[in-house]
Amino acid sequence: MMEKGKMERGVVELVDTESLVPQEHLLRKVDRAVEFRKLYEIVEPLYSEEEGRTSIDPVVLFKIVLLQHLDGIPSLRGTLRRAQTDIAYRWFLGYTLNEELPHFSTVSYNFRHRFTEETIERVFQWVLNEAGTAGALSPAAVFIDGTHIKASANLNKKIKQEVPAAAKRYRDELLAEINADREAHGKKPFDDGDPPRPTKKKRDNTSKKKLARRKKAGFKTVTKSTTDPDCGMFVKGKHERQFAYEAHTACDKNGYVLETVVTPGNVHDSVAFDDVYDKVTQTFPEIETIVADSAYKTPHICKKVFTDGRVLSTAYKRPMTMNGGHEWWKYVYDEYYDCVICPEYQPLAYRTTNRDGYREYCSNPKICAQCPTRRLCTRSKNCVKTVLRHVWKDYEELADDARYTPEYKDLYAKRKETIERVFADAKEKHAMRYTHYRGLAQVSNWVRLKFAAMNLKKLARWKAKRLSTLYFLLFAALMYLLCFAACQDISLAGCFSTGWFFRPSKRNPSWVPLVTLFLPAADGFPAFLTL
Repeated sequence: MMEKGKMERGVVELVDTESLVPQEHLLRKVDRAVEFRKLYEIVEPLYSEEEGRTSIDPVVLFKIVLLQHLDGIPSLRGTLRRAQTDIAYRWFLGYTLNEELPHFSTVSYNFRHRFTEETIERVFQWVLNEAGTAGALSPAAVFIDGTHIKASANLNKKIKQEVPAAAKRYRDELLAEINADREAHGKKPFDDGDPPRPTKKKRDNTSKKKLARRKKAGFKTVTKSTTDPDCGMFVKGKHERQFAYEAHTACDKNGYVLETVVTPGNVHDSVAFDDVYDKVTQTFPEIETIVADSAYKTPHICKKVFTDGRVLSTAYKRPMTMNGGHEWWKYVYDEYYDCVICPEYQPLAYRTTNRDGYREYCSNPKICAQCPTRRLCTRSKNCVKTVLRHVWKDYEELADDARYTPEYKDLYAKRKETIERVFADAKEKHAMRYTHYRGLAQVSNWVRLKFAAMNLKKLARWKAKRLSTLYFLLFAALMYLLCFAACQDISLAGCFSTGWFFRPSKRNPSWVPLVTLFLPAADGFPAFLTL
């Protein structure tokens, strides 16, 4: 029969929140995964023992933000609104059904003014240490990449601003290498204070020339937001132009985020590599392999990684050559004679090493003028072909050799299962496509807390799965021993053995393992006990 009018409201019942939360709920796994009392030690220096009124429990504040990132709720206001009616949230926070929750502005104020960047860093490292202690981390191979986060800035509110071009961090190291190479070839070394030598061509007043001279002088023009000056204009292929931040992230083979550095959206991946690499190698010195895409395949990065005794596993990067010309591999470098052999088997002699660290090998114009394939080689008026080779090209070739090694080739194929999966989960499940926060410091803290929540979620599920497997094995072993003891009392001839079988279940359509015990029965026929 059909029941109608089920409207039992306002009924007073004696219940406890412990019984209302399912045993397999994610928050129960998270609560068992780590000891949240560790947070008291982290934030203790930020509170006064003698002055001020009693504060809200700092563990509750961090749990509220953790809930926001675990369920991908965009704002703290929405998180507290859900906590009003969600029993699992109240159980996780330790609040009763009638107890008043903290106001969202209180939580926001604490994370904006009380909890510093150092506090967030210690929380992030605490979760990582818990995962490392449990044996969940595998930092032998680290996967590095960057993803963009849309900033909270109006695209129409922008200005053009001329800013000094940032000096390369390896500038002094490269200059020393360039001067050593020039002295080896009998050239005068560069002085750090010497300005670039002016070109012999007549300068005109076109905008391209002005921009080129301004770039040489160490300035560049960028588009800055008046709403959030810390973000940068993100321009890439067919993507929409937008103000954004970029999270340069490193994770291990199991998908745990080991380090992240947030920069404006107009900072290239290779520029931010040094910060990510230095931090992650300092925390995990046992790293053996760095896996990254072709954007990180630069001479400096290759030298940095291989000099440290590690291997860079990266992808193929197409050389920038002239359209419709000879293929790049037809120009062969002869190390013994220090020259380049062109496709017509003519040598290109060394001329100089420029300030960018490239050796210039130039052809003989008298020979090139009579060359039948000169249009495929060079279109210059003076009939001179110039081939550039970086002074750190040898390290780049080591990365090419690693690309053909089966071990590193398999590691690079795991990028889609590791770092790209981390970014996909962060954007689809944890609301990292855009941010409501403004300023590099606030966005950095927001990203680190989000990755800390993702690491904690992964650790909680891993521990719960391992615990359930352990319980299953202990139960199977106990039943085995009990059945074995029962068999010792039976004098009839029979068989006793165990076997693994598989069958699909309704809850899980895939095939699941079962343990079946074959026991001797009193009538001589084996009995079956399935676990």
